[in-house]
Amino acid sequence: MTKELTCICCPMGCALTAELEDGKVTNVTGNTCPRGKGYAETELTAPVRSVTTTVITQQGIPVPVKTKTPVPKDKIFDVVRAIKALPVSLPVKMGDVLLVDVCGSGSDIVAARTVENS
Repeated sequence: MTKELTCICCPMGCALTAELEDGKVTNVTGNTCPRGKGYAETELTAPVRSVTTTVITQQGIPVPVKTKTPVPKDKIFDVVRAIKALPVSLPVKMGDVLLVDVCGSGSDIVAARTVENS
């Protein structure tokens, strides 16, 4: 089976062609750097995404948050629900871990910006 992908690892946006056999990527062409091969393999066998959103603090002020590392694509909606349920109180510093191992994904939720009490 052959799959066509556009690599998102850098601004080049290489048009990739990946060959699959028995659920494994056997060949990748079209990439101009090694990251394209890794992207195709991950995207076709175990896709992951970074999640960025906001959480409303107990003071009513939004704080931008993100996953520290990408999470499995099929867990994105569960991760967002867990983030939205977080009880966060100000002040929050950029990099603060607000939730450890969100939804068993192995990734933490971290603050993406410092927000002080007004």
